[in-house]
Amino acid sequence: MSELKATEASNEVTRRQWLLILGRLAALAGFSGVVPEFAAAVPDAKVQPLPPGLYYPSQEHLSHALGDLGGMHTIPPGSETDYVRPSSTPFRPQFFSDEEFKIVTRLAEVLLGKVDSGGLSQAAQWLDLYLYSAAGVREAALNLDPLHRALAVAYYGESAVRELETADPQTVVRSGLAALQQFSMEQYGQGFLQVDESRQIKILTTISAAKPDSPLRRFFEATRTEIARGYYTSAQGLKELDYKGNWYYATCPGCEKET
Repeated sequence: MSELKATEASNEVTRRQWLLILGRLAALAGFSGVVPEFAAAVPDAKVQPLPPGLYYPSQEHLSHALGDLGGMHTIPPGSETDYVRPSSTPFRPQFFSDEEFKIVTRLAEVLLGKVDSGGLSQAAQWLDLYLYSAAGVREAALNLDPLHRALAVAYYGESAVRELETADPQTVVRSGLAALQQFSMEQYGQGFLQVDESRQIKILTTISAAKPDSPLRRFFEATRTEIARGYYTSAQGLKELDYKGNWYYATCPGCEKET
């Protein structure tokens, strides 16, 4: 019984410390709802270590989050949660050669249609990053702790985990690019970038209907999937989808009537 009381007391102290920490952060952010004595008590509070895997809140993160009462999302430059700044230098692919990157960019343009140039660029850049990282991702998957792998299997399923451990999209795409160029030369005597748009569409239509295990079909499906993912997770793609995730509504849209 005494051990149980000691544990409860320890937990109570932890909860109190959390309140003090959150109170201090809110006070620093200028949040008017903080009880003044909370902030005054914080300097004297002794923070106890948390169990592995748990962390105290970032002061910098919560202070600017709580302070953003005007909804302007002003984030101090260089902070932990600062937005990614567009690079001022030309993009240089890490996986593709310059010529290969031109081909996959044109491929993305044909697949996506006439989309915003910024979204198109981000889709192609995502494909490059995905492929550049693929070998490291596979290596990490193969070296998962057995308990972590069992958890992943329970959540995602054995087939999804096995796919991550065995898939080699780098080889699929690189060999597929070579096959695409060869197919274009055989059909029209020119590379993919040199033929006109109608022929490019015809090439992609043909390879999309090829045998499932053919290099061209595997290349088409791998690139199409990641190009779509890259575009529809860009700002332009999300706008096109009219994505409303992560929004806060004071009232439920479409439910103005009181119940």
